[in-house]
Amino acid sequence: MLVKNTTSITEFQLLGFSLVTEVGLSVFIMVSIIYIVTISANIFIIFVIASDRRLHKPMYFFIGGLSFIEIWYPTVTFPTLLWALLPRKKHISLGGCMSQFYFHFSLGTTESFLLTIMSYDRYVAICNPLHYFIIMNPRTCKKLLLSCWAGGFTVIFVLCLQVSNLSYCDGNELDHYYCDFAALIKLSCSNTSSIEMLFFISACFVILGCFVLIVMSYIQIIRTTMSFPTSTGRRRTFSTCASHLIVVCLFYVTNIFMFVRPAAADTLHLNKSVSIIPSVITPLLNPIIYTLRNQEVKEAVKKAVQKLNFYN
Repeated sequence: MLVKNTTSITEFQLLGFSLVTEVGLSVFIMVSIIYIVTISANIFIIFVIASDRRLHKPMYFFIGGLSFIEIWYPTVTFPTLLWALLPRKKHISLGGCMSQFYFHFSLGTTESFLLTIMSYDRYVAICNPLHYFIIMNPRTCKKLLLSCWAGGFTVIFVLCLQVSNLSYCDGNELDHYYCDFAALIKLSCSNTSSIEMLFFISACFVILGCFVLIVMSYIQIIRTTMSFPTSTGRRRTFSTCASHLIVVCLFYVTNIFMFVRPAAADTLHLNKSVSIIPSVITPLLNPIIYTLRNQEVKEAVKKAVQKLNFYN
């Protein structure tokens, strides 16, 4: 029989990406620039929405909430991603790893809930416009946003607690640039069947459940839009919803691929590469998509830029 090393693990070594030193440094610089632009763009969107009274509407309130999440969601994994691109050993303590796991998946779950709320907001605005501001009043919007955060951090808490109670004695080399679930499970010498099932059920509930609700909202939106008497009205409505659909597709397609399937050791490296999209690309694209595809936001951005230039 093979005897596993039963020494308790107190830290993990992140394997990151196997890149040539020159390539790694080039990617390090590029990723650093992306991170700075991402944080700056999302902060700017929040500033624009807060400072322009024309954008004090439910849709923009949720866009601001999404931008706030997109400041913290990449921040949880960007330090270890940058670290993983440098030609040196990368270690993270067990406590640091569990903290990163909790905040990464909690913020991802919160974003999933918020995207669902945003689709409901568009459904009410298009399918029930006369009662839109009654249904989506400021108090309700605040409650919905707080519910997203409370739900996101509650759903992951039990899962994180179980992951932290696992025994890690099968080596300490984590085949990822952050503390991902599948990579941690691979190193555990405990019986992980129950926690893998819990993770799979949670992923189905959060990712597939939210995705189905979003699809249902847009089916009703399309039905209502097709009944509009003029093509101009239909085109304007589809244009308003297109930005949200782009974000939804980017976010859910990658997360469904990574998490809504049984864990497989031979796909860990592929998961590591695909995870760059929701962790790096989507937070960068969100403010760009909403700015470029929304006339009101573009006008507010121009006004904000003019204000900044005036003060300078």
